[in-house]
Amino acid sequence: AADLAVAYRDAGVVGFDIAGAEDGFPPADHLAAFEHLRRESVPFTIHAGEAHGLPSIHQALQVCGAQRIGHGVRITEDIVDGKLGRLAGWVRDRRIALEMCPTSNLQTGCATSIAEHPITALKDLGFRVTLNTDNRLVSGTTMTREMSLLVEEAGWTVEDLRTVTVNAVKSAFLPFDERRALIEDVVLPGYESAL
Repeated sequence: AADLAVAYRDAGVVGFDIAGAEDGFPPADHLAAFEHLRRESVPFTIHAGEAHGLPSIHQALQVCGAQRIGHGVRITEDIVDGKLGRLAGWVRDRRIALEMCPTSNLQTGCATSIAEHPITALKDLGFRVTLNTDNRLVSGTTMTREMSLLVEEAGWTVEDLRTVTVNAVKSAFLPFDERRALIEDVVLPGYESAL
């Protein structure tokens, strides 16, 4: 799969993602693929910090070199009374995107409610959180539903939704000029009409 991502990166493939059961299946099992992707300048996401916790996030970033983390909700285990541990500080300070999926995390037991989902606390602490569906069919959700749940149950505002949308575009596997144009020409004007 990594070879295919490299082979087709100029034909529509923008990056690589690995997901699945974390516990018992560490991302370093695929280290050769990640090293190949890095050598070929293909960005990638690794799902970590949902089922397995901090060790999977550490390995995804520090061993495998992920640019984004799918889920990452358990980074909160490295935050005590608002004080960030080394790994949490690394993630926040390097603007590593955390692809948060509230409904999915409720279904997997990583969160107890939308109101208490870590996305709000992480957003407020300055992490680059993004809002995602994970798997729309399995989770039975949409981006509209995810946004509505955060507004209705976690007190999010339009400004909060704008923040995570801009975060998502900033972290997209697209050239900088394309990301900037999307933010300036599409996202910000779209939210401006809602404010």
